[in-house]
Amino acid sequence: MFALPLPAGRACSGSGTVTHPTKEPWMSAPEFSPPSSTLPAATAHAGARVPAAEVRTPGAGLRQILRGPSGLGTAGLYPARHDKPPTPPTPPMAPTPPTSPRRPEPSSAPAEGNPIPGLYHHPVPEPDPVRVDAVSRGIKAWALEEVDLYPEDWEEEFDGFSVARYMVACHPDAPTVDHLMLAARLMVAENAVDDCYCEDHGGSPVGLGGRLLLAHTALDPLHTTREYQPRWAESLHADAPRRAYRSAMEYFLQQASPSQADRFRHDMSRLHMGYLAEAAWAQTDHVPEVWEYLAMRQFNNFRPCPTITDTVGGYELPADLHAQPAMQRVIALAGNATTIVNDLYSYTKELAAPGRHLNLPVVIAEREGADERAAYLKAVEVHNDLMRDFEAEAAALAAACPVPSVLRFLRGVAVWVDGNHYWHQTNTYRYSLPDFW
Repeated sequence: MFALPLPAGRACSGSGTVTHPTKEPWMSAPEFSPPSSTLPAATAHAGARVPAAEVRTPGAGLRQILRGPSGLGTAGLYPARHDKPPTPPTPPMAPTPPTSPRRPEPSSAPAEGNPIPGLYHHPVPEPDPVRVDAVSRGIKAWALEEVDLYPEDWEEEFDGFSVARYMVACHPDAPTVDHLMLAARLMVAENAVDDCYCEDHGGSPVGLGGRLLLAHTALDPLHTTREYQPRWAESLHADAPRRAYRSAMEYFLQQASPSQADRFRHDMSRLHMGYLAEAAWAQTDHVPEVWEYLAMRQFNNFRPCPTITDTVGGYELPADLHAQPAMQRVIALAGNATTIVNDLYSYTKELAAPGRHLNLPVVIAEREGADERAAYLKAVEVHNDLMRDFEAEAAALAAACPVPSVLRFLRGVAVWVDGNHYWHQTNTYRYSLPDFW
C-alpha cells in the first residue's frame, strides 16, 4: 500500500540470489507472435518441473470446456465428432531459433538496485525505452490534465513511482502503447486510493469503509432512480481517487470484454476487503497471527494487476477457463508471491514511517518471537515457497489444459510476476534493503 535449500535444477549465483536458468515449454506459448520488432517477445520462464506422475488430468468440468457444447442441436456443429470425446490437443512444438517467440535473455548489463539475497526470482530484460518514454508522458498528461490527480508538490513522488517502467516490464506482449496505458492508469488509480484513503497522504482507517464503497461505484456503477442518479454521478468527481478510478475504468471498458471487466471488478472488491481488514486491525491495535496476515494479504495484494494481462495483451482468456479452480489457484499464488515481494522491498521504508506498519517480517517477529533479521529471512523463505508453488501449479495446469489462450495467459501472469520484482528491485527512489547480510 512484500541460504535456502535449492531443489534439483535450480541454480544459485555467487551473491546468494536464487535464479532459475531453465525454461518450461508452457512459458513459450508458440501460438503467439510478437506484434512488432520493437517489442520484446514475452518472457521464456522457468516453471518448476513437474514429474509425469504428478501432472493433473482435466476434471469433468474442464473436459466439458475443452469438448465444447453438447446436447440436442449441437452435434451439427461438429460433423467430425465421434461418440468418444476427443483427446485435448497436444501443444505444437516450439519453432527453432531464430524464429522462436521466446523473449531474449536478460541483458548482461546490471539492473539498477540490488535484488534481495536468496530471493527466488527471474531477471528480465530492460524495458523498451521508447515505450517507457511514451507511457511516461501519457500517464503524466492523464494524471494532470484529465483527472487532476495530485498537487504540484507531489510531482517528484509521482515521477519516482516510475509507473511506465513498471508496466512496460510487466506487459511486454502489449500490442500498442494504448494497451499499456490501460494498465498504467489503473495502477496509478489504485495507488491514489491506497495513499489518499488508507496511508501516506491523509489516509486513515477511520471511516475507510464508506470511502472505499463510494470509490468502488466508479468501477461498478450505481443503478438507482432518476432522482438520485445525478447526485451519484457528480460524486465521482469529488476527490482524486474517485476521479482516477472513474476515468481509468472508462478507458479499460473500451478494450475489455464484459467478462474481463466483471473479473476486474471482482478482484478490486477483494482488494478493498483486504484494505478494510488491515484498517480494522490498525484501529484495534491487533497484530494478527502469521497465517491471518497471509490471509489478509491474499486480498490486499496485486491480484487486480496480473488478472488483466489478457486485456492488456489484446486477447481474452474465456471466462469459463479463467474460473477453473486450478487457474484461480495459480492467480492467487502469483498475487500472494508478488505481494510478499512488496513487503520485503518496502520493509525499511515502512519501518521509518510513523506508527506501526504491518508487513510479513514484522508479523513473524511479533508472533514467532524472532529477531528482525531472522524474521526477514523467514519471510524470504515464505516468498520462495509461494513462487515455487505458483510455478508448479502453472506447469500442471498448462499440461492439463493446453489451450492457446490458457498457455498465453499463464505466461503473461508469470511475466507480470517477474516484472513486478524488477520494478521493486530497481526503484531505488522508493526502496532500500536492510543490512541483514
